[in-house]
Amino acid sequence: MGATEPTRVLVVGAGAIGSFYGAILHRAGAEVSVVCRSDVGVVREGGFRIKSRPLGDLSFRPAQVHASVDEVERSPDYLLLCVKVLDGVDRAALIAPAVGPRTAIVLIENGIGIEREVAEAFPGNPLISALGMVGVSRTGPGEILHNHYGRLVLGDYPSGAGERARHLGALLDAGGVTGEVSEDVVTARWAKCLWNTAFNPLSVLGGGADTATMTGSESTDQLLRALMIEICAVAAADGHPLDEGLIDGYLERTRTFPGYRNSMALDYLNGRPLELDAILGNVLRIAAERGVEVPRLDTIYRSIRLLQDMQARDAEDADTGIAEQVQ
Repeated sequence: MGATEPTRVLVVGAGAIGSFYGAILHRAGAEVSVVCRSDVGVVREGGFRIKSRPLGDLSFRPAQVHASVDEVERSPDYLLLCVKVLDGVDRAALIAPAVGPRTAIVLIENGIGIEREVAEAFPGNPLISALGMVGVSRTGPGEILHNHYGRLVLGDYPSGAGERARHLGALLDAGGVTGEVSEDVVTARWAKCLWNTAFNPLSVLGGGADTATMTGSESTDQLLRALMIEICAVAAADGHPLDEGLIDGYLERTRTFPGYRNSMALDYLNGRPLELDAILGNVLRIAAERGVEVPRLDTIYRSIRLLQDMQARDAEDADTGIAEQVQ
C-alpha cells in the first residue's frame, strides 16, 4: 500500500455482500481481486454486473478472479472475509494462504463473538470487524441487485480505530457509501445483533416469514420485544450496554419498510445451512458465562435445532428410499 500504487483488496466470498463492497472499493480506486467458487467462470469472462437503485451501475471487472484462496500469489493490503459463519467451516484456515504480515483482515459477517478464532490465528495482523447495513441480493450468476443502504460500520477488534480502519473507511466514503469508523465496534455489533438475533431465528420458526408478517400481529410484536429485552440483558452483562430505546426504533422502522425476508429465512427456504450459532448460539453461550437467564432465546434455539434434526432425518429417509428403489 505504497504512495504511488493502489490499495490491494482481496474479497474472499464474493457473493452479494462481498461483490457489492468490492465494487465500492474498486470505484474508489482500489485494485480489487476476488475469490468466488460458484460463479468463477462467469466473473472471469465478464466481471460482476451490479445494478444499484441508489448509486446506478456498479458493474466492474476484478483485477484477478480466483476459484480458491490457494491461487492467490500476492498478499493483499486488505482481505475482506464475507463468508457465512457456519459450524465446521474453519475461516482462519480458509484465508491463511493469502494473509501476509501486513494484511489487514476485515470480517464483514453476521453474528456475535465471531472474531475470536481469527484473532487467535493471526495475532500479528490488524483485525477489523465490520457490519454491513445494506440491502443487496444475488439475482443470477455474477449479477447483483443493490436495493438500499450500504453503510459499513467498522473498527479494530476488540476496540479502537487505527490507521488501517480509518483508511478503509475513507475508501468506502470515496466509493459512494458511508464508512463509519467506530472506536467500539463490539458494542456496534451487539446493536445489530439486537435485530438479527430476534428476527432471523423467529423467521425460520415462521416457515420463512417475512418482516411484514412478523410485525403484523400484536402477539409476535410482543415476542420480538421480549427477545430483544433478553439480548439487551446479555449485552449489558458482557460489558456492552445498549439503550433499550433501540427496541422501539427497530420495531417501528421494520414496520414501515415493505416486507422482506432476512438472510436466515432465505437460507431456510432454499435448504442452505443456517448461521444459527453465530447469530443466536453465541448469545446463549455468553449468557451462560455471565449468568443471565434467557428462557425465550433458549426456547427459540432449541426449537430450530429440532427443526434441523427433523429435516436431516427426512433427507436421510428420502436418500434411503431412492437407494432402495435403485437396488
